[in-house]
Amino acid sequence: MTRGVYGPWSDRGDRGELLPGMFLRLPAGAVVGFHTGAELHGFADLHDPAIHVIVPAGTPVPKISGVVAHEAVLPVRGTVELAGVPCAPAARCAVDLARSVRRMDALPLLDLALRSNASTAEELRDEVRRHARLRGVCQARQLVGLADPRAECRQESQLRLVLVDGGLPVPEPQLWVADEFGVARYRLDLGYRARRIGVEYDGATHLDRDRLRHDRERMNWLAARGWRMRYFTDLDLYRRPTHVVQAVRNLLLR
Repeated sequence: MTRGVYGPWSDRGDRGELLPGMFLRLPAGAVVGFHTGAELHGFADLHDPAIHVIVPAGTPVPKISGVVAHEAVLPVRGTVELAGVPCAPAARCAVDLARSVRRMDALPLLDLALRSNASTAEELRDEVRRHARLRGVCQARQLVGLADPRAECRQESQLRLVLVDGGLPVPEPQLWVADEFGVARYRLDLGYRARRIGVEYDGATHLDRDRLRHDRERMNWLAARGWRMRYFTDLDLYRRPTHVVQAVRNLLLR
């Protein structure tokens, strides 16, 4: 399993089998956290093949291949057991990541932490308060305030962040539009209901012929009811974010 620790052989490399053996070589007080903790809690939006653990500051850690040890001055509270090893609570894993990864990666994982019910908004807020004065806490605090469980994919979360970082009002995720009888007909990725403005991310699934027919019917229905739509792709989101912001700003200013 790891040097000096033996167990049943498996060609799958399951973390559930590796972690208990790995912990036999780690110092007392070590807990799983960061990317690996998020994975165990069910909101692994950021994959990292390394095993991430948190150890108390000043603790000697043996060099183990594939293990990243984070020395933490902030004690881990409320440790839970997952996959047979101690793990930081979901809120701690989420906030640690929100402090340390890029903004465009941080908000999707916070949204997913809420959507998966791994953590509540209150738990995230309580945890980020405990991280006061630690590096990256300003980013984490802001993004925790933006986190929303309604986002259904990382690109929707990132598109919302691009708009907010561009100085625009926070759009409503997964906005339902009803017909004249009050029946919900279509759902938009993001939108400004009072202004009848919708913002959509078009991924690879929109290239299917049946999906294209549905999209055209939907676009015509929305346009007939005064909705103004803007559609963006991965090129816009990752290479032309200023274009995204300006396109939506122009609609809001009309």
